[in-house]
Amino acid sequence: MTITIMRCTGEEVTALQEISRETFQETFQDQNTPANMATYMEKAYNREQLEKELSNVHSEFYFLYVGEQRAGYLKLNIMDAQSEAMGIDALEVERIYIRSDFHKQGLGKYLLNRAVEIARERDKKKVWLGVWEKNENALAFYKKMKFVPTGAHSFVMGDEEQTDIIMTLRLSGNDAVPTPE
Repeated sequence: MTITIMRCTGEEVTALQEISRETFQETFQDQNTPANMATYMEKAYNREQLEKELSNVHSEFYFLYVGEQRAGYLKLNIMDAQSEAMGIDALEVERIYIRSDFHKQGLGKYLLNRAVEIARERDKKKVWLGVWEKNENALAFYKKMKFVPTGAHSFVMGDEEQTDIIMTLRLSGNDAVPTPE
C-alpha cells in the first residue's frame, strides 16, 4: 500500500469540501440530530469558509492518499489561526479525518505522525487538539499516541453546545515521533 501526504491547494477546495462533509457526516451523524449536523456543516464546510481557511498563512490542509485514492485529510493551525490561544510554541491539529472505507489501517497514526513531524520542523514545543468528550474511540486513540488531557473548550454543533477535551503532546528534542504499531 503506497501512502502519500500532499498539501492541499486553493484549487482543490471542491475536493476538500467533499471529503470534509463526507468524513464529518460519517463520524458524527449517529450522535447528533440531522438539523444540528446540517447547520454545522453548512457553516464549517461551505466553499467560502474553506477558501478563507485555505488562504490563511497560519493554517495548512493536507490530503492523505492510499494509492490514487484520497483517503483522509488533516488541518493544522499555528499562531492566531489556533481555535484557542495556546501560544506561538504550539501547533493545533484542528481536523484529522479518514474516510470510513480506510478505517483500521493505521492511517490516522500516519497523519498524526506527520503533524508531529511538522511541529518539530517548526520548533514547536507542543501539539494539541480538541476531541469531543463523547468520542470514546478518538479519546482512546489520542491517549495511545501519548496525548494527555489538559483542559476543555466548547464546540457548538447547531443549537447544542458540546464539550471538547483538549489533549496535548509535549515535545522535547529527544522524544521519538509516535509510530504506528
